[in-house]
Amino acid sequence: MAEMGSKGVTAGKIASNVQKKLTRAQEKVLQKLGKADETKDEQFEQCVQNFNKQLTEGTRLQKDLRTYLASVKAMHEASKKLNECLQEVYEPDWPGRDEANKIAENNDLLWMDYHQKLVDQALLTMDTYLGQFPDIKSRIAKRGRKLVDYDSARHHYESLQTAKKKDEAKIAKAEEELIKAQKVFEEMNVDLQEELPSLWNSRVGFYVNTFQSIAGLEENFHKEMSKLNQNLNDVLVSLEKQHGSNTFTVKAQPRKKSKLFSRLRRKKNSDNAPAKGNKSPSPPDGSPAATPEIRVNHEPEPAGGATPGAALPKSPSQPAEASEVAGGTQPAAGAQEPGETAASEAASSSLPAVVVETFPATVNGTVEGGSGAGRLDLPPGFMFKVQAQHDYTATDTDELQLKAGDVVLVIPFQNPEEQDEGWLMGVKESDWNQHKELEKCRGVFPENFTERVP
Repeated sequence: MAEMGSKGVTAGKIASNVQKKLTRAQEKVLQKLGKADETKDEQFEQCVQNFNKQLTEGTRLQKDLRTYLASVKAMHEASKKLNECLQEVYEPDWPGRDEANKIAENNDLLWMDYHQKLVDQALLTMDTYLGQFPDIKSRIAKRGRKLVDYDSARHHYESLQTAKKKDEAKIAKAEEELIKAQKVFEEMNVDLQEELPSLWNSRVGFYVNTFQSIAGLEENFHKEMSKLNQNLNDVLVSLEKQHGSNTFTVKAQPRKKSKLFSRLRRKKNSDNAPAKGNKSPSPPDGSPAATPEIRVNHEPEPAGGATPGAALPKSPSQPAEASEVAGGTQPAAGAQEPGETAASEAASSSLPAVVVETFPATVNGTVEGGSGAGRLDLPPGFMFKVQAQHDYTATDTDELQLKAGDVVLVIPFQNPEEQDEGWLMGVKESDWNQHKELEKCRGVFPENFTERVP
């Protein structure tokens, strides 16, 4: 019998809850259709909006704080691995080995302490702060349900009062239910009306304390870490002094394409070597400076008995080595075969006079030589100055030998395709001021051995 009674009570509660849900659903439908008025509290709705905003901000802060802690842990592991690597490469006979090991241990302890303090003073406080939101959120939802119950009871009571046939017993019962629903709702409403504004205002102090704790812990951590880093630096300086002769030197980037062009140029120059007395190197084939513009003059033979093919006056810009005619190069005197002399003389008598004019080459929009070369105290095409920060020993004939402190005037490559990444073309300022001859002084050099200067 007791079990039946217990089951009966349980069944009664279930039925009551189902009836409440149906009544609330019906009331909400009527309110949405506009057939029943809804109790509004704009002040409370604003408090609920603030609560939701505060919950969203707190949840985001908690997520970002956990991400920060994960990053600290990752940095700890990376720092630990780096110190382990240092311990492995630090040979036993090197000075400061024990000090370096001690610094590594202190470094590990400092990271662990920093992470634990962040958990205790920031993350746990954050969790406590957010722990109060679920309960309040549940109460807000319950308050909303009780408000619907109150409106439903109020509408039921009003409908009984306005009915044509009044049933006093039903009206009295409906009034009793209305008073009860109103009392439950108002009790919950009053409590939330006090808690929600207080919770909203507490966010300022919480944010201040949280970020102050993080900032203070990070500041102390970096101070202690700075001391350890300074101690490690002192140990390494001591090691460097003992093994100063084996100091690591800066190396230039490897050259691939430029060395290939350099070898091709040297091979080309050796195949077409000029006369023994002419030591000026010829420019690379295909470069703008090596291809003068040719104009053919069909003017009639000048008066005065000048014969066609006679020596023409050289223009000021014409190279002193040889005159190029119709894209070819005249051979040196005496270089022709005996049988070719007569044929060449006959051909020269039948050809019109050829006027050879050379024009200054243009590299990357900059005119080399001539009146457009720019300032007279700088090489043609000058772009900027750099100063050597390290000594550099040339490994090829087209490279500059540099000493720390040398100033180099950077100029463009005649053929941009010859430029390797990390290499520049230039002439040392001292060589330029002394010789003013670009062909003899210019060369390539590694950019990372220099620093740009005004």
